[in-house]
Amino acid sequence: MLTLFRKELSSFFTSLTGYIVVIIFLLVNSLFMWVFPGSINVIDSGYANLDALFIMAPWVFLFLVPAVTMRLFSEEKKSKTIDLLLTRPLSDFQIVFAKYLAGFSIVLISLLPTFVYYISVWMLGDPVGNIDVGGTWGAYIGLLFLASIYVAIGVFASSLTENQIVSFLIAVSLSFIFYVGFESISQLDAFEQFSFFIKNIGINEHYSSISRGVIDSRDIIYFLAVITIFLLFTRTVLQSRKW
Repeated sequence: MLTLFRKELSSFFTSLTGYIVVIIFLLVNSLFMWVFPGSINVIDSGYANLDALFIMAPWVFLFLVPAVTMRLFSEEKKSKTIDLLLTRPLSDFQIVFAKYLAGFSIVLISLLPTFVYYISVWMLGDPVGNIDVGGTWGAYIGLLFLASIYVAIGVFASSLTENQIVSFLIAVSLSFIFYVGFESISQLDAFEQFSFFIKNIGINEHYSSISRGVIDSRDIIYFLAVITIFLLFTRTVLQSRKW
């Protein structure tokens, strides 16, 4: 499994995909944090926080993560190497998990340089260091979990088709539904009685909770459960070849 993980991860950086994802993620967030005027601009807001990053990053990842994951299984299917991959001495879930870890690693790598933002805001605080450390680290954890679900959804979408564009569109649609779709549905009058339940199916309710610096075990369980469900869905798609 480790060999497959290394192969998938190296493939991101032997092509331009990995570099483009990291650069675009940093560029978009930097522009909104430091250049574009507005309430989330750090200088304009006058507050030492990273709210701009944690507001923009879920939307940026909504498109970048599917762009990373769309090739993981689709390319194998298109090039007809999927059968060769499945003959390796690995279980279907190990194959799925190795590809998932490779996609997750790209997300983690793209987040690491944002610690420069943290140091910058720390230095800009009055006095220096006047920043909500607990809330900031909680938001980082929440963002990492959110992106992890996007990766799991992207891996699942990639297993459904050999067309990378179709895989990308499915992943974006499902990620959007989980991020804000359920929350929007919960606000409809027709679902008023079930609004609490529907809202908690969505990512944003749990992401917002962790972003406040409150690490609740229920939120952690939610993220891990959704990730596991989509990875199991992906394994089921692979196993369907035997049916």
